[in-house]
Amino acid sequence: MTTPPHAARMRAMLFPAATVLVAGVGAAVVLAADPTSDAGFPLPPCPVKLLTGLDCPGCGVTRMIYSLLHGDVLTALHYNAAAMLFIPFFLWTWGAWVLGRWRGRRVVTWEQWRWAPHVGLVLIAIWSVIRNLPFPPFDALYV
Repeated sequence: MTTPPHAARMRAMLFPAATVLVAGVGAAVVLAADPTSDAGFPLPPCPVKLLTGLDCPGCGVTRMIYSLLHGDVLTALHYNAAAMLFIPFFLWTWGAWVLGRWRGRRVVTWEQWRWAPHVGLVLIAIWSVIRNLPFPPFDALYV
């Protein structure tokens, strides 16, 4: 017995729906925790910052998300500008994944471009260095 196309599509959408649910729960936790102050419950610290005192490429992302959830884009940029710039690429990838599951075939995104991993690694390395430089204007990137 074959599965009707409608049922197969709905089953294919279970994983994307689960990602939306997990993202919603994550957003609720970030909102409740308020990582920008001591008002909420504590979230675990960044292990890189805890061990080295340096900001890793992801430091400030939780506070960035909190700021975005409150509509404060400038503060979000302060917490992690590189992650903010990556959001459209993440949404593009997620949307293509959902569309591919809906259509039943893969949708090509920027991730399949030949140079994408190399450019990504170089940008992460540059961001890691400049956000830890101890002089103006780079010291403003330290969170």
